[in-house]
Amino acid sequence: MRDIEFVKGHGTENDFVVLPDVDAQLDLTAARVRALCDRNRGLGADGVLRVVRGSAVEDAPSDVDPDGWFMDYRNADGSTAEMCGNGLRLFAAYLVDVGLVDGPEFVVGTRAGARPVRTHEDGSVTIQMGPARIFGRSQATVSGSAFPGVAVDVGNPHLACLIDGDPADLDLTVPPGRDPVLFPHGVNVEFFRRKGPDAIQMRVHERGVGETRACGTGTVAAVAALLHLENEPSGSSYVDILGGRVRVEITEDGSTLTGPTAQVARGNLDRKWWESAS
Repeated sequence: MRDIEFVKGHGTENDFVVLPDVDAQLDLTAARVRALCDRNRGLGADGVLRVVRGSAVEDAPSDVDPDGWFMDYRNADGSTAEMCGNGLRLFAAYLVDVGLVDGPEFVVGTRAGARPVRTHEDGSVTIQMGPARIFGRSQATVSGSAFPGVAVDVGNPHLACLIDGDPADLDLTVPPGRDPVLFPHGVNVEFFRRKGPDAIQMRVHERGVGETRACGTGTVAAVAALLHLENEPSGSSYVDILGGRVRVEITEDGSTLTGPTAQVARGNLDRKWWESAS
């Protein structure tokens, strides 16, 4: 039986385990994902990115090329998720690094649909994130306080809350309260404030993970929400998260996310550990 290779990396300190599975042979159970992401008994990560062909994924959207590469993304709790902007940047950089794609521009399949990407010589990656769709208003509660927010679909659900105070003052050690009717499958919640004419500061609590150092789709949701509140159909902004800075551009028919990536380590998982983690 072949070795189980892995790469550990991050996008603005939102970290992931990349599992190359080009022949779609790995039995990636929820228990194994939880074990891999556990920071005491595994490698530690916010999620797992399995590298497979689109044809290997039963719930791949219709616009995904079955012969192309697909980012099979799993949250740290073992659940699947539609999209992850920071993960996709790392995924794209990995494909280029190991020669699985030819050039700097290509398309990656996700559960949110096909996503064009472009890698840059400085190690950053730009992703076509698709439309950021506003679908309502709601509120999140933290420590008994309610924060109004804008519901945004970026392939996965978000509630982006513009606040007056410092996001650093919020207690995000527990999931913020949310509307189970509007968000029946959970929601990623962003708390952000303006830092100037072209930048915002943000913290995020991700469903199935907890607070993370960054959330790519969350940065898009926050900028889209701000523009919506200002009645602007398009615009761009830098977003400062705990793990660094990215740039988001919102257009009338789509959005882009540009930010850095880093591949930290690579190796092989112990086979006995893998079997015991099932």
